[in-house]
Amino acid sequence: MMKLIFINVIVFLVINLIGVAGRLAGGDTQILLDGIVYDVFTVQTSPKAFFTHPWGLITNMFSHQNIFHLLFNMMLLYSFGRMFTQLFSQKRLLYTYLMGGIFGALFEIGSTIFPTISTTAALGASGAVMAIIFAVSMHKPQMEVTLFGTFKLKLWMIASALFLVSFLSLGVKNENDVTAHFAHIGGAALGFLSVQQLKSSTNIVSMASRFGDWFLSLFRKKPKFSVDKGDTRRMSDEDYNLDKKQRQEKVDRILDKISKSGYESLSKKEKDFLFKQSK
Repeated sequence: MMKLIFINVIVFLVINLIGVAGRLAGGDTQILLDGIVYDVFTVQTSPKAFFTHPWGLITNMFSHQNIFHLLFNMMLLYSFGRMFTQLFSQKRLLYTYLMGGIFGALFEIGSTIFPTISTTAALGASGAVMAIIFAVSMHKPQMEVTLFGTFKLKLWMIASALFLVSFLSLGVKNENDVTAHFAHIGGAALGFLSVQQLKSSTNIVSMASRFGDWFLSLFRKKPKFSVDKGDTRRMSDEDYNLDKKQRQEKVDRILDKISKSGYESLSKKEKDFLFKQSK
């Protein structure tokens, strides 16, 4: 969680340093630098522009130009991220954040079917943060939190209020409102889906996590030599520990047999097993 916040802060500083350099230089340099920020750090919602700038699907969820937008999102990420990691793992937090950001961006791209209310580009972690809020709130809807040390609210109430604000703001004409409301709704949808059938292999975040593990494995160096200690490559921590315990129990039984009847009383299979474990 803190790493995600750190990345968001660093990207915010980079974007604003580029903005300062552009304003100081002025003229064509400012236009060029503003264009770099637009091209690199936003998701462009026009299908044609998106296909020429696909990296925006990822970069936009770490990008903010407004300090208040950054602070608001990071405060929510910290607060709900802490609750999330009490229920799930840090790894699941990461993939819920990433998938929420992607869903939010895709909803913004999909909003182009409403040309009068759609935006040309979007940036911000709002969709990703909304996914985490909804994941926690839908998993533990009756959990209570205290706001400002006074008001006790259930999580489902907070999530519902945030969703309604975004939904009811769709299509409202307001020059001062540049919020990506479709991204909020997309993130909320991902958060809801992420806690459905949690133990199923088809859970959307679990599938994303497996894909991420496979993708990262392509860049890891494979050892040239390995010792066969059983096939544990696809084991969970629980399965690995169980397998280790069972192997140790088998070793203990064989050693007990040796102490009673001698080494020659062992079968070839028992001798081979003991030899492998002794490595």
